[in-house]
Amino acid sequence: MKKLNEFKAEFPSMSANESFARSCVACFAAQLDPTLTELNDIKTAVSEAVTNCIVHAYPGCIGKIRIKCRILDGEVFELSVKDNGIGIEDIALARTPLYTSGNAEERAGMGFSIMESFMDSVHILSRPGKGTLVRMRKKLSGRAEK
Repeated sequence: MKKLNEFKAEFPSMSANESFARSCVACFAAQLDPTLTELNDIKTAVSEAVTNCIVHAYPGCIGKIRIKCRILDGEVFELSVKDNGIGIEDIALARTPLYTSGNAEERAGMGFSIMESFMDSVHILSRPGKGTLVRMRKKLSGRAEK
């Protein structure tokens, strides 16, 4: 697919930056004229991915989170969220609904399941001790003929 536009950002893994990331990604995606449902789907997916970095990638410390958004031909929106944190040892287990590597009383363990339900595709690459990359895509329909 041909890249038509791209946006990159890097910020500390602080909880205050989750809403910042969601807003930046939504503003960038707006140029595709998504429906409100599509825009909310993207915002939810980025919130889950960034929250995973904050909670799981850098336990007890602050690290860097990188996001990249691309608009591809065919009205496809691509979002990547990357960290250089502790990584995921068992991706299949981490994708299991209700599984969490954090405090089970505070965490629902639904992050990847939520991303998968709101985006068309979710790919996870991770290496223990090196970090995780989550790449998601969604084909947007837009609201009306342009």
